[in-house]
Amino acid sequence: MLINDKVAVVTGAASGIGMAVCEELVTRGALAVAMVDTSDSVLEAAERLNENKSGKPARPYKGDVTDVEFRKQVFDDLCGNFDIVNICVPAAGIFRDRMAVKIDKETGEANMYPLDTFRMVLEVNLIHPIYWSMEMVARLAQYRHRNGLKKWHPDELIQGSIVFIGSVASQGNKGQISYSTTKAGLEGAATTLMKESMYHGVRTAVIHPGFVDTPILQGMPEGYVDNYILPDTQLGRLIKPQEIADAICFLITNSAVSGELWVDAGWHPSAS
Repeated sequence: MLINDKVAVVTGAASGIGMAVCEELVTRGALAVAMVDTSDSVLEAAERLNENKSGKPARPYKGDVTDVEFRKQVFDDLCGNFDIVNICVPAAGIFRDRMAVKIDKETGEANMYPLDTFRMVLEVNLIHPIYWSMEMVARLAQYRHRNGLKKWHPDELIQGSIVFIGSVASQGNKGQISYSTTKAGLEGAATTLMKESMYHGVRTAVIHPGFVDTPILQGMPEGYVDNYILPDTQLGRLIKPQEIADAICFLITNSAVSGELWVDAGWHPSAS
């Protein structure tokens, strides 16, 4: 599927992988790119991407990706202006790392990972990407029904593409019980949605980045990257957001590719 003249939705668009994806989509000629984020900086980011661009393709939307009404408002606006959305990259994500069970050295009592924190990570990292993707599929299905179209046929060409942002942590990683669970869950969601959404001409895939040089990673304790990440990374450096964005666009444009793509720079979770 060509990106040129297509309409895309990207969450977590104010920084990191989300921002890089928006930049790449605009560069490749997308008709409109909905930049969704909770941060005010998404407004400035969209303005920067629209500099010297006819049609002003970057469209900022500030709000909470877990809010159902906000999600509907974004799609209402896009579908009202462009009929359908072709691309969905729900890149917004968080992590709240700690060991699953910790022992208090003074009392000997076991302390489990907080349930409310687990649910918050699930809401942002797993439920949000699934429902933003299903929203796109639902809007496209309604559009096809209104136009008398039934089961998609290859002669129509691909009409939509979804790329979930997984992680190498989906294989399991110490201290990331909630984060790893959500990223592994996206694999099941993607394969299920792929089997269903192809009826409407929508492909679904998962990209699994390794450690990417983003604001989240930059917030790690001093020395963490040098001591615990780079020694096990064959490439010897962090991955650039632009490299992930390029790989995501590969998944969008190459209709023969399905399933999962690992972009890990040779890093894998350690057993120790």
